[in-house]
Amino acid sequence: MGTTGHKISILKDLGKKLKTDKDLDLLIDKLADSRLVLLGEASHGTHEFYTWRAAISKRLIEEHGFDFIAVEGDWPDFYQVNRYIKQYNTEYKNAKDVLKNFNRWPTWMWANWETEALIKWLHNYNKNITANKRIGMYGLDVYSLWESMETIVDYLKVNDPSLLPTAKKAVSCFEPFGDEAGMAYARFLHRFAPKTCENEVVDLLQDILRNATHYNSDLEASLNIEQNAHIAKNAEQYYRSIVSADQNSWNIRDHHMMDTLRRLLTFHGTNSKAIVWEHNTHVGDARATDMHQEGLVNVGQLVREELPNLNPKIIGFGSYKGSVMAGKEWGATMQKMTVPSAKKNSWEYLLHKTGKGDQLLFMDSLKANVHFKAPIPHRAIGVVYHPKYESIGNYVPSIMPERYDAFIHIENSKALHSMHVHTDKSQLPETYPWAF
Repeated sequence: MGTTGHKISILKDLGKKLKTDKDLDLLIDKLADSRLVLLGEASHGTHEFYTWRAAISKRLIEEHGFDFIAVEGDWPDFYQVNRYIKQYNTEYKNAKDVLKNFNRWPTWMWANWETEALIKWLHNYNKNITANKRIGMYGLDVYSLWESMETIVDYLKVNDPSLLPTAKKAVSCFEPFGDEAGMAYARFLHRFAPKTCENEVVDLLQDILRNATHYNSDLEASLNIEQNAHIAKNAEQYYRSIVSADQNSWNIRDHHMMDTLRRLLTFHGTNSKAIVWEHNTHVGDARATDMHQEGLVNVGQLVREELPNLNPKIIGFGSYKGSVMAGKEWGATMQKMTVPSAKKNSWEYLLHKTGKGDQLLFMDSLKANVHFKAPIPHRAIGVVYHPKYESIGNYVPSIMPERYDAFIHIENSKALHSMHVHTDKSQLPETYPWAF
């Protein structure tokens, strides 16, 4: 038996069939001692990745007291989701209404019926819980520069007019770039360089942090205003770096997401527990891939390095073939695309050859196995996708037992079910320029 045959045989012995929620029992038990569970996905457009993550999240909340879900999405939009599920206001009649806010391309990433079902469940779950114990849902990402600036100004008008001059000075710096603030700002710096808005947003953040303890109009007011100020600062830096699309912009983004996660854990108290939903490229430890050689870090690496006391656990996801929702280029109309059978000798191919179909694997028993110490191609699909050429650019060399603690494999996946939301094309697309 050759090396490939040995790998398939070993995986066949380890894989546990995954058909119903009951098949998650062992995984949920293994996650009981963790305070930080990271749930990945191999694309932003696959039905099963969303539904299995939702099933795991519900059980962690119900059985092990997890406090919130933090996702690869914008803070302002998910803050509205958070307020809806925690019954803070009645502005939105239902989960579908609140998801209409997600008009940044790719809209399907969060404006979909799979997410709607989870939000509906969280809203109902919170109904009989006291306000300070309700489960939250937050966005970790950095893209919402303009929306965060507007939120800050609107809040300060009512709650802290003394800081309005600082806020307006920061806004006025970005105003020449219009609604397309982020990319227009980046293009301007690329062409004309020296003037930036860095000082303005840093001053605003410092002023807000000094006054944050006074922002107590509801339980999360100070958290929200502080986070929007951090976004303004980090987004300005991100948009400055994005023109070159080098590792600096990637690292700025993942450090921002990590810092946001820290703030959320602190806000929720000493023993708080978090669930994170992000693409595999963000949660799967970068040190186990070629990302590390390129100087890239990610959230998965950072939580293991910086928060070992939380016993973080990382669950990767992937599929052998199926369909996915994606676009052919940035801003393009979303399409249901065919995901071809995984290429030979890839991680997905090996799991397919076990004949077990949908399955769950735990990586601990693979760590000492010589057959899994070398990198194996592992598929990653972005929001921009070309199935015809995926064998060239959609496989990340990965030492799988080091990248994840467990893995969920779907044999034949389906595209998620998107809501048809109008796309605001003046906004920089979510995940740009990395597609993940």
